[in-house]
Amino acid sequence: MSDTFTQKVLNWFHQHGRKHLPWQEHINAYRVWVSEIMLQQTQVATVIPYFQRFMASFPDVRTLAKADEDDVLHHWTGLGYYARARNLHKAAKIIVAEYDGKFPADIDRVIALPGIGRSTAGAILSIAEGQAHPILDGNVKRVLARCYAIAGWPGTKKVEQTLWEIAARHTPINNCAHYTQAMMDLGAMVCTRSKPRCDECPLQAECLAYAQGTQATYPGKKPKKTLPQRETVMVALSLHNQILLKKRPPTGLWGGLFGFIEANCVDEVVKSHQLGDYQQTSLTPFVHTFSHFQLHIKPFLIELRAYPLKGIAEDSARWFDILQPIEVGLAAPTQKIVNEIKALR
Repeated sequence: MSDTFTQKVLNWFHQHGRKHLPWQEHINAYRVWVSEIMLQQTQVATVIPYFQRFMASFPDVRTLAKADEDDVLHHWTGLGYYARARNLHKAAKIIVAEYDGKFPADIDRVIALPGIGRSTAGAILSIAEGQAHPILDGNVKRVLARCYAIAGWPGTKKVEQTLWEIAARHTPINNCAHYTQAMMDLGAMVCTRSKPRCDECPLQAECLAYAQGTQATYPGKKPKKTLPQRETVMVALSLHNQILLKKRPPTGLWGGLFGFIEANCVDEVVKSHQLGDYQQTSLTPFVHTFSHFQLHIKPFLIELRAYPLKGIAEDSARWFDILQPIEVGLAAPTQKIVNEIKALR
């Protein structure tokens, strides 16, 4: 396959590519970096309002570095994969401390920042700085795997290495910013996971999967394994219109977010906090699926007549007015329970 591949992709982009997304305006490394982190495993339509709110509050890297982590996580609430937000915040502090607030222009230094891998670093420097670096996000993997009929799951080292070699071969020295955006757009808009629009694809004539009618075979699927099942009880302590939320440890599941007390059973919470007069309500149980396990959540509301006697005077615990916006980071299950309690009010 000759490098008409690259030219066809660029020609398609000039006609059909996305050029008016919020992060494509006033392009600089900071805006591109934030957008690339938000777009990891998240659809463009979902990201747009989050990006706009984030930029309104944290317009540059110095503002982000100075921000309180709770505020950063609050702006991320609902986007999921919260380690992305924590790493973004950490990296902003490094950029201010070590690079005087200027995003590094060397790819190895970019990759060394928390939360940035080779593909994300390549995308940032390509789009913001015009440097020629290949990228290999999920969309690009799909385009290349189909075009070249590369069998196997891209998560394996051998398949990924093959795709990196192909990606590097086609990345142009000039026009690399447009080419990078074009490859992401092609995967998102045309070479989609299901029902690809092959008749609109500039690479149809070169595509081995299209020629063989095997588009659904590529890229290879991740080997399926049964997700482990876990259970937890979440207890919302309430007094008048206030609910108690505790900040979780900075690392681990929902690190740095606020959530309800977790226990094996409600009685455990009643005893540990020496609860006196209260009314208990069972809320709707539900399952929250992570990439590596499923969590069966049984939520309960305990409405108190007075503040608990024990265990609340901790730095990590705070009372919030449930009728007002809760402006800290909340995981999706926490928000779901908050919404149910609000509905009961």
